[in-house]
Amino acid sequence: MRGLGVSYGDHEALRGIDLDLPAGHLVAIIGPNGSGKSTLLSTISGLVRPTVGTLELYGRPANGARRRVAHVLQTTVANESVPLTVRETVRMGRYGARGAFRRLTAEDREAVDSAIERMRIGDLVSRQLHELSGGQRQRTYVAQGLAQRADVLLLDEPITGLDMVTQETISHVISDERDAGRCVVLTTHDVGTASTADLAVLLANEVVACGPPEKSLTPDLLARAYGGHVHVLDDGTIVLDEPHHHDHRHHQQL
Repeated sequence: MRGLGVSYGDHEALRGIDLDLPAGHLVAIIGPNGSGKSTLLSTISGLVRPTVGTLELYGRPANGARRRVAHVLQTTVANESVPLTVRETVRMGRYGARGAFRRLTAEDREAVDSAIERMRIGDLVSRQLHELSGGQRQRTYVAQGLAQRADVLLLDEPITGLDMVTQETISHVISDERDAGRCVVLTTHDVGTASTADLAVLLANEVVACGPPEKSLTPDLLARAYGGHVHVLDDGTIVLDEPHHHDHRHHQQL
């Protein structure tokens, strides 16, 4: 990304974004509410068009390489008027490469089955989305992303507020995807989660810092991004006091 900016009318969601996100890395995007985290993912995946600047994927203009990107949105309440089963939802991950009306190949079916197994939802394949818990739905959506077998996996707050089984399953898959050479980008509000990444991008509508977490998530830089709503306790715990959000505590030796 070079000079990337996104505006919604008079609102500037992103400005002056210069970033290189490397393959084989886990990248955490962290910042306060309204800092442009979700917009950044949506711009990479093509859901949002940049107002200014350029975006390339693997050396090509982004529009020509969108199939190399899988984007998993935050979990939402399923629409009961659309009776999709878990298996049907995961199968949709193959439509980008195969088309919605073509018969899936053996390779497609293997990708779907593998994604279902990795996300531990094999016992749910015949159930409809609206029958699932929030964690089960999120695992289904991540399985859909995995079924695409894309080179870039974008996850918008993939484990926030979900059950322990879902958190552990998604975290394990994230590590496996990174180790397989893919670029995994996730958004988070949690300093602890961001600190486990290879690269942490501190965002406040522009890039405040980018680098290894120990360098980009210092109290001074966090305070700059969060407008001073950062507290360091005596034991080194960092508390982000963000309005309309739970406190996020992370123990860091200072």
